[in-house]
Amino acid sequence: MSNSAMERLEATSELQSRLSSLSFSSFPGITSKQCDDRPPDRLQNTDLSKSFSQPKKQPEMEETKEDSGQHAEGNEEAPAEPALGEGGEENNSVESCQLSGEIKAQMPPLKPPTTWTSAALKELKAKLRTEKDSVVTVYRGDIMTVHVPTVPEAKKVCWEFATDGYDIGFGIYFDWTPVTSRSITVHISESSDDEDEEEELEGPVSNGDVEKGSKTQTNSNLAEILPVYRQDSHLSVFGGSHDFPGEGTYLLKFDNSYSLWRNKTLYYRVYYSA
Repeated sequence: MSNSAMERLEATSELQSRLSSLSFSSFPGITSKQCDDRPPDRLQNTDLSKSFSQPKKQPEMEETKEDSGQHAEGNEEAPAEPALGEGGEENNSVESCQLSGEIKAQMPPLKPPTTWTSAALKELKAKLRTEKDSVVTVYRGDIMTVHVPTVPEAKKVCWEFATDGYDIGFGIYFDWTPVTSRSITVHISESSDDEDEEEELEGPVSNGDVEKGSKTQTNSNLAEILPVYRQDSHLSVFGGSHDFPGEGTYLLKFDNSYSLWRNKTLYYRVYYSA
């Protein structure tokens, strides 16, 4: 080995020995700042199982609060709050689901209606021709819904209907939404409009007549009393009654949505009974 190589090796060994002899005490600016900002007691509590299983004493909790307050003062930025469109919408959806669940829990099971038929077609039609708005035309593809709110003076709702020449679909639903109007109203909709609104129904839907009209309802407060089926109302008078299950609105559906060509002349009346 040459003299120059020996000199470089000796110089390197001397430099390494000097570096290894240095300690943290040689850099007081770094060590003192870190130890002042982070006391030993905050660094020692790293066992999560102990922190959960053993409750802290009151003095330690107060000391933690003081430390957290000092840390917050040193940090200029406050913790970010959830955006109104994020947390707010989630809370609203949870509350609405809870409210809907409470309404459903309060709904008692609905009793089946009392129904009957009669051969007195001519008598009923002659009588209803003299009454206002008791004879209507349900056009092809349309659904006529009669909204009948419950009233405190009565205990049940009754109905009778018949048609000229051809049958018509008929069904009854009950809306548990609180009553805001005591007036009986009629709503006409096309089958396409009714299908757009119909998505969810409370209670099972029977699969009987393939040409039956409305199948489901979007209102979560809506319950089925009698599914919509085609009735031979041109051969017999169809009537019935149903006891009020509580406050709400009956929906009597006269469904001609399955008919592509024929309009239906409908004779009907709806009334209350004690």
